Amino acid sequence: MNKPHKARKRFGQNFLQDTNIIHQIIMAISPLESDHLVEIGPGQGAITDPLLATKCQLDVVELDRDLVEKLSHQFANANNFTLHSADALEFDFSTLNSGKKLRIVGNLPYNISTPIMFHLLEQASNIQDMHFMLQKEVVNRLQAQPGSKQFGRLSIMVQLHCYVEALFDVDPECFSPRPAVMSSIVRLTPHKTKKYHVNNQPLFEKIVTLAFSQRRKTIRNSLKNHCTDAQFEGANIDPRLRAEALSIEDFVRLVNLIGDSE
Repeated sequence: MNKPHKARKRFGQNFLQDTNIIHQIIMAISPLESDHLVEIGPGQGAITDPLLATKCQLDVVELDRDLVEKLSHQFANANNFTLHSADALEFDFSTLNSGKKLRIVGNLPYNISTPIMFHLLEQASNIQDMHFMLQKEVVNRLQAQPGSKQFGRLSIMVQLHCYVEALFDVDPECFSPRPAVMSSIVRLTPHKTKKYHVNNQPLFEKIVTLAFSQRRKTIRNSLKNHCTDAQFEGANIDPRLRAEALSIEDFVRLVNLIGDSE
């Protein structure tokens, strides 16, 4: 008999066990046989099994070697299943090229969910959509709009590339062990055509990060070493505002103006 797997805190493991929630997630993803899905952190296969039943092509990326061994035995007879023993933060998803855009699924470890999403956004052109289980607070930040206290760097960097749709919440009781927070399922759909035209992506990331690094400061103060009052005026932005009051379009205009003057 296989020894039960003990959840490891260092991997941020909380295993989904509620069959109703699993069904809701599969319905939300609505996988087709012609789809190429990638599951990040399959854990003990709670979502993996019903995904495979749809006959889609499924790659899974798992870091925990004990779970890799367990999953390789559990799905040994599935011919539409490929297991990658790897760290999702370092995994090159473009190597899974099958001529189809990837559909990404994952119950992401909450301690590294943001870095994983940023890693995937770098490859957004190869992705059809992403369905993630995340901390509810993170989902609120993902979909936050200007003027909200939750609006920040994460909101801007994700919405720059994707349409964000919060789907439903998941209670702590649905997991073993129980997390200390409420979770939510979110769908991220990369824009089919570029919604925002950023001339210099590294500069954009730098300016947005600086703008929100001290939220209580005005953007004139937080960006004083990078932007002049004339540039704020040229971008039609009041420099007395705080970063959370600016829209994504405002940041795009400002950064493109700064880049053009360098």
